[in-house]
Amino acid sequence: MILDLHVHLAYRLARPTDLLLQIEAADLADQKVLSTSLDTSDVSHFVRVAAEDGLGERIWLRAEEEFHCDYSARIDVDRPTLDISALDAVAPHLLPGDTVRYLMPSRYCPSDEFQTFAAAEFGHLEGGARIAAMRDWINGAFSYVPGASNAQTTALDSFVQRQGICRDFAHVLITLARASTIPARFASVYAPGVSPPDFHAVAEVYLDGTWHLVDATGMAPADTIARIGVGPDAANVAFLSAFGQVTFVEQSVSVTQA
Repeated sequence: MILDLHVHLAYRLARPTDLLLQIEAADLADQKVLSTSLDTSDVSHFVRVAAEDGLGERIWLRAEEEFHCDYSARIDVDRPTLDISALDAVAPHLLPGDTVRYLMPSRYCPSDEFQTFAAAEFGHLEGGARIAAMRDWINGAFSYVPGASNAQTTALDSFVQRQGICRDFAHVLITLARASTIPARFASVYAPGVSPPDFHAVAEVYLDGTWHLVDATGMAPADTIARIGVGPDAANVAFLSAFGQVTFVEQSVSVTQA
């Protein structure tokens, strides 16, 4: 699948501010960047650095008064569609070292508080079958409500409120997976089926020796997703982190199938 991406961001800055930008789709074996362009307003510093787990890049910027950028890319997503319920879990003692931290609680994913619930609700299932059941449970029990959550909302908050946006659905699935001793991480992505159009968030779970994308909102099948970056939760994969006071001006995200 060929995806065309177009992103526009604009902010006002109270003073010279350091910014960490992560909006470019990663160039990976299952998603190749065919073309890309990134234009920014005048900045005094622009340096690319590796992102979490070496997946994609971030950009350190320093800007004054205002910052705006325009990003466009064409991505060839070539990822097979798998039945996740047929995949096996990896025993904890056999997990690669770089997956271990994704078993642990994180800022938005307090998985240690969900072990009893996960065992009671999904304990009769193993591996991918458990992940599929968790995905379907979240999709059925939660309402997708823009504005229902904020930057402080955790998976526990969303679990209680039974509503949220994509990041909240992803956080709950990640939390339940970790509570089931299945490594899970947060993925910031682009996908054409997202409504309203925006950056999207899904979970990635480690099954059968590799990572698999899972969207609890149901809006983005794995073979339509272009990954931007990954991390323990949304705190690590923000599209823009500002180390100073900034004011949002405007944003647009367009993802279309070519």
